[in-house]
Amino acid sequence: MKNFFSLLKREFRLFWGNKVLRILFIGAPLMYGILLGYVYGKGKATDISIIVVDEDRTEMSAKAIQLFEDNEVLHISKIRYDQNDLSDVSIEYDASAVVIIPKGFQNEVSTKKYPEILTIVNTANILTANYASSAVQLCLGTLKAGIQIQTLMKQGMPPAIAATQYEPFKATFIKKNNRSTNYMYFLWPGVLAAVLQQVLLLGLALSFSSEYEKGTFGELIRRTPSIVNLLAVKIIPYLLMSFGVWLMYWLFTFWFRVPFYENLWALTLVAGIFVVAVCFIGVLVSIVLPTQLQATEVLMVIATPSFILSGFTWPLSQMPLWVQYVADVIPLTHFLKAFRVLIIEDGRLSQTYSFIGALLITCLVCGILSYICLYFKKKSYLKLHPEEGEQL
Repeated sequence: MKNFFSLLKREFRLFWGNKVLRILFIGAPLMYGILLGYVYGKGKATDISIIVVDEDRTEMSAKAIQLFEDNEVLHISKIRYDQNDLSDVSIEYDASAVVIIPKGFQNEVSTKKYPEILTIVNTANILTANYASSAVQLCLGTLKAGIQIQTLMKQGMPPAIAATQYEPFKATFIKKNNRSTNYMYFLWPGVLAAVLQQVLLLGLALSFSSEYEKGTFGELIRRTPSIVNLLAVKIIPYLLMSFGVWLMYWLFTFWFRVPFYENLWALTLVAGIFVVAVCFIGVLVSIVLPTQLQATEVLMVIATPSFILSGFTWPLSQMPLWVQYVADVIPLTHFLKAFRVLIIEDGRLSQTYSFIGALLITCLVCGILSYICLYFKKKSYLKLHPEEGEQL
């Protein structure tokens, strides 16, 4: 028993002696606990973007708009007076619903012609779609009740009788994009992209750190003195293998009958830039950290919360500003935004330029940092092994 406790003490000493493991074991739960607390801290979605098309422009339509503005769940991002280019405007403002108040609405209500208010719900994100449609329905129900009360006051009819005889207008809800609100169509591709990012990061974590540990870094720089070539030989295999994974994902869409046909080439272009950005992050960490274990552990910390922070399921707008800044550094955030626009919302490639730009910035910054760090690693190695430097 004494020997057993001695071994336990030894194990604790080994744990506390490993700085990286100590930081990860204590720091990761602490960091994720705080981070996820802030991500979901509100507990409900508020200020969800909607667009109102007011073709009537009357006192009654103004009352409806005011009800939307007073509802904490909704935020009117744009008020329009026609239905031109509604799809483009919805993508631009990331609107969860478009409410259309028809021309002659007030007049038809007054003459009991039962006009119709149409609400187009964007089910690209099922969560925000449900919040938005419920809030719009509540506002329109309140408006109906208000109109009924005014009518009762004018006619002197008892409220209970009038409520069964008079319906001032109809409210129709139409689902757009993922019309069946199929969670498979919504969640499955996003999770697969997160998996691709994670395996790329874990694979590239070993790219240079394994060379350091095995003592083959010197052989590598003898065979390929160019820094650019060193980076290329590490990244290109993963680019080629990622294309194979992308092709496999595409074949899965036929197997599971997921509609994945429109804008496929545009999304493939964005996916290629996304993969390059992830590769440069992985290579950078692998260059900086001296062991495979340390590189893998750090990249796991980066990769694990990325899907939650991407805003794909829980909207980024509901998170604190500093969390949004963290999310913007993660390539998955921008790829999933582009995916939603191109595949779920059937948008155009030009509507994803801001996301592509963010991915290209990540490529550029991490690429330059990788070059600089590898340059100094090579210089440091040759300083310790001057005989090898003379052979180059």
